[in-house]
Amino acid sequence: NGWLVALDDLSDSYDADDILPAMRDGLSYDGTLYAAPFYGESSMIMYRTDLMEEAGLEMPDAPTWDFVKEAAEAMTDKDAEIYGVCLRGKAGWGENMAFLTAMSNSFGARWFDEDWTPQFDSEAWSQTLNFYLDLMNNYGPPGASTNGFNENLALFQQGKCGMWIDATVAASFVTNPNDSTVADQVGFALAPDNGLGKRGNWLWAWSLGIPAGTDAEDAAKTFVAWATSKEYTQLVAEKEGWANVPPGTRTSLYENEEYQKVPFAEMTLNSINEADPNQPTVDPVPYTGVQFVAIPEFAGIGTQVGQEFSAALAGQQSVEQALENAQAITTDEMEAAGY
Repeated sequence: NGWLVALDDLSDSYDADDILPAMRDGLSYDGTLYAAPFYGESSMIMYRTDLMEEAGLEMPDAPTWDFVKEAAEAMTDKDAEIYGVCLRGKAGWGENMAFLTAMSNSFGARWFDEDWTPQFDSEAWSQTLNFYLDLMNNYGPPGASTNGFNENLALFQQGKCGMWIDATVAASFVTNPNDSTVADQVGFALAPDNGLGKRGNWLWAWSLGIPAGTDAEDAAKTFVAWATSKEYTQLVAEKEGWANVPPGTRTSLYENEEYQKVPFAEMTLNSINEADPNQPTVDPVPYTGVQFVAIPEFAGIGTQVGQEFSAALAGQQSVEQALENAQAITTDEMEAAGY
């Protein structure tokens, strides 16, 4: 649409080819880069190694949802305010629906079939939502329907979560001894799957783009090139340590021997590489995007559906009612948009 300035003339030293393919592809159109990633993420399991050991279990590198449920049950001690699993429940297309859409992919669900017909009346979505509510109601913290990324981060850092499945960027927070009471007791694993070929992890980049028509294009490009450069990463490492550099954007970072010593580096990269925004679901779909559908209408629809699922988590309606409402909302919005 011509809304963004192309970033195809950054200097050779910027080395755009060093940007991880998953991130570069998502920020390009017809091979031209239109935004530069400041940091990139997938999602993964962060878990308490001490609680897992006490439960007599060993976390696989690539666990199933059934294992997550087994571990959540074994680690839950509500009297001690320790909950086996903490997951997003707060309504929003980028809050509970980011988690649930990624999770649904691993259950074989999808937002739309190839004709753009909403699919919330499918068995796969019923299985996804029932499994999620079962986990949260039995082994999750109270008041979970208002918990998003920040609330779950606080719970985990306070030692109240056995497992937390969320953005890979959280790894540097939960292992920081200045903020986390469990910093030296955290392990990492890929987001779960059901053996259907897709894992329940997402892909996202926080990026800098330049609006077309700006009167400061050159200055903006200078800033973007600096803030997303290899040199910026080195600067942060020198001042804050390698564990705190912006992750998930450059191949060279993951080839750096110092960064390879960071305990979550390898699992972060593996999680990013597991996500496939061009084929996010088990069955074919007409859209791209892993935890979102890359159409303009999605933010509005996703938030409305998120409110229905959050209400189900709060016990205000049944799974069946939430899915029925989601189907109706999405159908109406898509028809109004002309799909």
